[in-house]
Amino acid sequence: MQEKALITVIGEDRVGIIARIATLLAQADVNILDISQTITGGLFTMIMMVDITNCKIEFEELKKLLKEVGQELKLNIEIQHENIFRAMHRL
Repeated sequence: MQEKALITVIGEDRVGIIARIATLLAQADVNILDISQTITGGLFTMIMMVDITNCKIEFEELKKLLKEVGQELKLNIEIQHENIFRAMHRL
């Protein structure tokens, strides 16, 4: 069964954001299923749906590495399991 997660990214726009995050995900063997981004007034927002079924590292380690990339690029990067995200946003 496929295990999915959502990654959200918010911060000031700059060159290389998607490349840096995609490289980390590829190194962890995480597949990007869908990606949506918007840049409004210099503010970058992105949502990624990823498949973490074959991820080579533990979820918490992936979360930590994404946070580190966020600190490096001065972005807020969050990752949540899809089922937790859906449960939190259920009315």
